[in-house]
Amino acid sequence: MSPKRPYVSPLRERGAIRTRELILRHATEQFAERGYGRVTVADIASAAGVASKTVFSSVGSKSDILNEIIDQGVAASGYEQATQGVLALRTPREVLAALAHGTRLGNESQFAVHEAIHKALPVHEDGEALWERATAAYRDALQAVAGHLHTLDPEPSCPVEETADLLWYWFGPPGWRTLVVESGWTWGRAEDVLCRIAVAALL
Repeated sequence: MSPKRPYVSPLRERGAIRTRELILRHATEQFAERGYGRVTVADIASAAGVASKTVFSSVGSKSDILNEIIDQGVAASGYEQATQGVLALRTPREVLAALAHGTRLGNESQFAVHEAIHKALPVHEDGEALWERATAAYRDALQAVAGHLHTLDPEPSCPVEETADLLWYWFGPPGWRTLVVESGWTWGRAEDVLCRIAVAALL
């Protein structure tokens, strides 16, 4: 006689998923607004309207929460689909315009996530690894775009690795943050200027 499997309520599972999403959303907002170092699990629990033990059982420690925020942010940025679209373009100007627009959309839609990460770096127990975790896929995508640019005509005059570094300088999260957050530019103005700079410098 086979042992009975424990019954799992679909309603309870959906409730647990919603609770987890609620906790992560409020944690992202808290980290982005106040900074990772100033926010406690109790603060997140209060904002989400749950008990602290629910936060721990649903997501984990504050560090676990930040890691989950990063993973969700990377997945939600849509970078894979956007990169494939850029790599399908056949002229350098089209590639750079699409890259400017795609990275603008990703940074704009994931603004709170990027702010949460940015403010966590100075106080996180392993800020270097955190930054690597948050930006590895982004850098890989820009590396792929740099390689693609070097297959087109006109090809950038600098080596492909230098092209990738310049794309990161212009279109990576620090570049967008410098213009939009620190300098008060609109996302549209930043996109237009960064695209023009990239075209002028590379082409």
